[in-house]
Amino acid sequence: MQHRSVHDVMTQEVVTARPDTPFKEIAALFHRNDITAIPVVDDQERPIGMVSEADLLRKEAVLPDPEGRTPGRWLDAADRARAEAETAGGLMTSPAVTARASWSVPEAARAMDRHKVKRLPVVDEVGRLVGIVSRRDLLQVFLRHDAAIREEIVHDVLGQTLWLAPGDVQVVVHDGVVTLTGRLPRRSLVPIAEQLCRAVDGVVAVHQTLDWSEDDTDVHLEHPRAYHADR
Repeated sequence: MQHRSVHDVMTQEVVTARPDTPFKEIAALFHRNDITAIPVVDDQERPIGMVSEADLLRKEAVLPDPEGRTPGRWLDAADRARAEAETAGGLMTSPAVTARASWSVPEAARAMDRHKVKRLPVVDEVGRLVGIVSRRDLLQVFLRHDAAIREEIVHDVLGQTLWLAPGDVQVVVHDGVVTLTGRLPRRSLVPIAEQLCRAVDGVVAVHQTLDWSEDDTDVHLEHPRAYHADR
């Protein structure tokens, strides 16, 4: 079993900014390229931060209502400095949270969730930018056809990993939802089979009504009798 990697789904042609890129040029880059964020890179093409639409909108948020009815949004000193910044270096969120091209899609998804970001610049072994991956890119795995998911489960999970005989377990996949029925040789294999199927790219959920031939989870070990030496 192999997950698709970040390299498989990332965008390799990346629009970037430099720390001295002006505010209006960043807005123009967003508009021209139909994007919502760009990495800010140094002279060695290493990401040092990210600028998003939210960073640009902060400048509008602090302005008072044109008719004077409501004040602008209150910001602390650090955020106000970013709101008043004129270049990418002042606007950006730093440091940049990055990914490696060799990461699996689940690894990248966990990094996005942990850091609460929507995209990750992808860097090589020396930290240079080689691509960018977004939430939308990671969701591509859920576009896999049901037939491809079923084939991987039958061949890789049940056959090559669990060494089950053909026909022991029946697999049905509909809209990414996997249903397993049949009989396994041991009860302890049931949660293992379910977990392995969940890990297949494109699987939304797993339901199972698996039976087993031997219950190897109800084993009572005999405690050895205490040895009392003669005194």
